[in-house]
Amino acid sequence: MISSRLHLAIADDHAVVRLGYRRLLEGEPDLEVVAEYADADQAWADLALRRPGEVDLLILDLSMPGRSGLDLLRQLAESCRWLKVLVFTMHDTPALRQQCLRAGAAGFLGKSSDPEALVEAVRRIARGLPPPGQPERPAPCGLPHEQLTPREHEMLLLMLSGHPLERIAREMNVSDKTVSNYQTLIRQKLGVASALELIRYGQQHGLMP
Repeated sequence: MISSRLHLAIADDHAVVRLGYRRLLEGEPDLEVVAEYADADQAWADLALRRPGEVDLLILDLSMPGRSGLDLLRQLAESCRWLKVLVFTMHDTPALRQQCLRAGAAGFLGKSSDPEALVEAVRRIARGLPPPGQPERPAPCGLPHEQLTPREHEMLLLMLSGHPLERIAREMNVSDKTVSNYQTLIRQKLGVASALELIRYGQQHGLMP
């Protein structure tokens, strides 16, 4: 007998957060959480071996230790096309939303949303519909920040959040020197020469947290 429940997986590096999502989702009779992952590599190692129907939808955080959620999203879009992905992140900006949709996400939702919004988004995506208020197709890219790689975009958001270099390095699990190199490259790609110009660029294009 084929189950009528939606089989869900959660990728988030905070165990307490995953537990909260699980309790919320499994409080619904048609939803079941079948897998949890603490980072992108763990998620890929399991999902790459799954067959269609074993997991219907992945709820994906972007900021996890090691490889970013955006990298995983692109990999899943290429190799597990049967899997729908809902990006659920604290970094809720129009630019990031568009980048996730272009990378293959079926939906995008900020973590500041009401709990009911997560349940509704999961059900809508399962039916092939976008979450409320989200366009069905991503806008074409053309602005400088839309040309950044997933890793560079994540770094940009941390830079705009005002975090010091040491904290960015810790969150992204890289060296201080790597962060410094990224910052220089990102400024070159955006055509800004200073931290102040970077902030102005972020404000102009809706990238500020």
